[in-house]
Amino acid sequence: MLAMSYRGPYRIRTVNKPEPEIEHPNDAIIRVTRAAICGSDLHLYHGLVPDTRVGHTFGHEFTGIVEEVGSSVQNLKPGDHVLVPFNIFCGTCFFCQKELFGNCHDTNSYASAVGSIYGYSHTAGGYDGGQAEYVRVPFADVGPVKIPENMAEEDALLCTDAFPTGYQAAEMGEIKQGDTVVVFGAGPVGIFAAKSAWLFGAGRVIVIDHVQYRLDFVKQYAQCETINFLDIDDPVVHLKKITDYIGPDVCIDAVGAEASGSALQRLTGVKLKLQAGSATALMWAINSVRKGGVVSIVGVYGPTFNLVPIGNAVNKGLTLRMNQTSVKRNLPRLFEHIQAGRVDPKAIITHRIPLEEVAEGYHMFASKLDNCIKAVCIPPKGWH
Repeated sequence: MLAMSYRGPYRIRTVNKPEPEIEHPNDAIIRVTRAAICGSDLHLYHGLVPDTRVGHTFGHEFTGIVEEVGSSVQNLKPGDHVLVPFNIFCGTCFFCQKELFGNCHDTNSYASAVGSIYGYSHTAGGYDGGQAEYVRVPFADVGPVKIPENMAEEDALLCTDAFPTGYQAAEMGEIKQGDTVVVFGAGPVGIFAAKSAWLFGAGRVIVIDHVQYRLDFVKQYAQCETINFLDIDDPVVHLKKITDYIGPDVCIDAVGAEASGSALQRLTGVKLKLQAGSATALMWAINSVRKGGVVSIVGVYGPTFNLVPIGNAVNKGLTLRMNQTSVKRNLPRLFEHIQAGRVDPKAIITHRIPLEEVAEGYHMFASKLDNCIKAVCIPPKGWH
C-alpha cells in the first residue's frame, strides 16, 4: 500500500509498505478515504518530538471504510463508514472511565502522561497513522464512530481532532456569559476555538497571530477581532490596553511548541531544543489574562520542561486547564452543532491533495504557502 513515511526532520516521502493485518481480536482494518495534515504533525516534521522514528507513518485525523474486523469486534462491520478519534483508548481503564480518553493507561502504560495517538512517535505508543491507504485500528469497539448518514465526510474528518480540540479549548476556558476571550494562534485549532467561544457565551473574541492571511480567514469564519502581533510593540501590554487595563477573562494557547514572537524562546525551544518547544504563546497568555482568569492550553509541547512564568500564574490566582482532547466525549455535542448549521468544519479545508503528493502538502502547510489553512490527503482509493 501507499503510505507516508518519515525519513528525518523535513524529510518525508510516499513509499510502499505492507498492508496492516489484524493483530488482536478487537482490531479493525480501515481503508482510508480522507487523512488531514495537522499542525501537530508539523512538530514531528520539524524534529521537535522525541523518539520519532524513521519509517513511521503520521496522520491522526482520518476517516475511512471498515475493510475487516477481528473476531471479537461487535460494534463495527465491513462497509461501515467511520471517523476515528486521534486518541487510541481502551474504554475500561481508570482514566477512560473518567472520560479522559487522551490519558488511557492501557494503550501506553510506559508513559507517565499522554495516552496513545495514531501516527505520533513512539512517545505516544508508536502506532502508525492514517496518511496511508490502510490503517490498523485497535480497540475497534470503542474508538471509531459511524459517520451520521446526513453528515458530509469532511465535516466528520474535522471531528477527529481539530474541531473537538478547539471546542474543548473553549470548554476548559470556563467561559462565562459576556467574557472576553483571547485565542493565541490562527491555525485550524485556534479557528475552531474562536468559533466555539461564541457557543459558550463569550461577549468578545480576539485572535492573535502573525500570519495575515490566517487572521483574515479567522476574522471571516469566526466573526472575531484579530491582532497581528507584528504590528504592535508588546502583545501583553496591548491586550491590557484594550481591556481597560484589566486583561482578558480567558486566554487560550492554541499554538504550542513552535510559537514565534520571542527570540529567546525560539532559540532555546526550537533551534537548540534546550526546552520542550517555544512557550511564547503560553507566556503571553499567563501574563495578559486578568487576575483570577483562566488559561486553557491545547498547544502541543514535548516532554521535559518549558520556560513558563509560573510565579506570575500563582500570584495572579490563575486557573490553568489543559489536556489532550477527549474526542469521543465531545462528539455528540459537535454533531449537534454541525447539524444545526452553527459550525461548518469543512469550510476551513483549503487544499485537497493526492496521498502521492503528501511531501508537497507538508512543505506547503509548514511554509504557509498558497494561503493554506488545512490540507487533506486523499489516497488513490479514497476519491469518490
